[in-house]
Amino acid sequence: MTDEAETGEDLRMSVAETTETRPAAEAGPDRPDPVGANTGRRGWRARLAAVAAVLGGTALIAAHASLYGRWLIDDAAITFAYSRNVADGFGPVLQPGAAPVEGYSNPTWMVLLALGKLVGLFDHGTLFGVNDQILFPKALALACCAGVLVLFYFGAKTLTRRPALVTFAAGAALAAIPSFVIWCFSGLENSFYALTIAALAVLILRAVQGGRLLDTRIAVGTGLIAVLAALTRPDGIIYAGAYPIVVLLFLKRDLLGRSVRAVVLSVAGFAVPYGAYVVFRWFEFGRLVPNTAIAKGQEAPSLEDLARPDEIVSYVGWLVVAVAVACLVMLLVRPSRLRTGLIALLVPFGLTVAAYIVLEYDWMGQLRFATPVWTLGAFGGAVVVVEALAAARLRGRIVLACLLVVALVSSVSGLYTQGTTYRANVKTAFCIVAERDAQTVNGFADILKLPDTAQVGLIDLGGTSLGSRIRVLDLAGLGDKPIADFLHGSDLQGLRDYVFTQAKPELITFIGSWITTLQFDKDPRFDRDYVTIFVNRPIGNTTVDSRNWVSYHVRRDLVDPAKLAELQAYAQKTLTPVLELNKTAALRGCANIQPGTKAA
Repeated sequence: MTDEAETGEDLRMSVAETTETRPAAEAGPDRPDPVGANTGRRGWRARLAAVAAVLGGTALIAAHASLYGRWLIDDAAITFAYSRNVADGFGPVLQPGAAPVEGYSNPTWMVLLALGKLVGLFDHGTLFGVNDQILFPKALALACCAGVLVLFYFGAKTLTRRPALVTFAAGAALAAIPSFVIWCFSGLENSFYALTIAALAVLILRAVQGGRLLDTRIAVGTGLIAVLAALTRPDGIIYAGAYPIVVLLFLKRDLLGRSVRAVVLSVAGFAVPYGAYVVFRWFEFGRLVPNTAIAKGQEAPSLEDLARPDEIVSYVGWLVVAVAVACLVMLLVRPSRLRTGLIALLVPFGLTVAAYIVLEYDWMGQLRFATPVWTLGAFGGAVVVVEALAAARLRGRIVLACLLVVALVSSVSGLYTQGTTYRANVKTAFCIVAERDAQTVNGFADILKLPDTAQVGLIDLGGTSLGSRIRVLDLAGLGDKPIADFLHGSDLQGLRDYVFTQAKPELITFIGSWITTLQFDKDPRFDRDYVTIFVNRPIGNTTVDSRNWVSYHVRRDLVDPAKLAELQAYAQKTLTPVLELNKTAALRGCANIQPGTKAA
């Protein structure tokens, strides 16, 4: 038999193993069967190594997360507001009594936060002296990261005899990537999203390696996990295709019927619960997609977008990616169960890259939508590097180790710069918005004796929706259906007509250049109907201006000169110290934010 024939035969055998149940005695790395007096000792060592790997990797991630203090992105507080109202029985609304608008795109994360509130861990006050609106989301994120590493371990057991080493290496890699850590601990859904993607990939991997790919439980399980991903981020719907693609890759003619049945079960496992949520969305919110998707105007990708993976490669460093790819290629040329598992793992990883390509550029920076790429990339990278080092001969191992050291030094240097730069210039902080806008708006509303049904038009929605006692009108459209429609159609004239003739908010506040973006500064009705209470103009420092370039306006029919002077005096007294603090303390925490909160 020729070498080519032997290679083809080995490949067919490895593929067959993914769809036919193998006896336990034929198991690979996942089921070692040692005998003799050292069995128990080895078992305990393996367990201790697994625990140490998970805890060690989690500790590294937590240590990196601590560098960003108590910072949370303000958009996370939008979900906080919805979770509060769901837990309090008001339904999925931004504020009690408001019209239902799906101003969030992460239902599963919102439900987790609501459960936290129901058991007294979230939105009640403090935990260990820290605002639980800050501590609980961060603790939940850390638990999700630990869960990701546990999944890595069980996945690695099917690929390597060194699962603990792979798990720790993957955890260390994730801990080194600022993009992963920043967004997992931002208060947003990224950590749970990473957990769902890891769960899906590992379930498929273990099914392939265990010869159970076509089992009913596997098929349905992949569909249900894909639902969780799709209800954690809208782009998560793409992972419903992971299982069918893997089945297609390993399709065998004599198992065609079973394969079709398994794919149908997986699709049904996804479509039934996801379809039920879409029906709920339609009857509850009157839309088939989240309101946020309308406001942001997601468009179809262009040919130029196909180059976007370069952003990911540039972020971690091309050399470390090149070394990982070289290790992958070296392992793929050898027919083996390891190769079969890597092929299966490449499918969900490819979908993470595809999802990143499709999504629009995100203003928050630090590759927020790349979290799934980092998750599976770190796991796959750890596997191929560890196994390539083990498979290489002494000389090759030395060369590979040297290349890896050079690549890691280069990568860590760039990642350190990314992290420190973002730490000094964090995007819109929840506590800054709450202390700057929510407290100020409440003070104005009390001076004007406005009812709770009055409105404030604003841009930064999260902290204000949690703390404002009057209704919020989201001029950025995330929490308002008419404004979302105007923005989706690029109809700024219609948006302003709606504000001036229908909504008529008693107060309006702008941040940054939004007054120009929405062209309120060019609309004569703005000066006709509103008078400025306070304005803090830009000073040319991008970081400071992103926090302090604000203005507050009141409807003219609500004030006389004396009342306006009172509002201006209040703003000068309460806003000045907050704006000064914003210049240097963006990572700070704040007191628990409840409706009606005001500056001391």
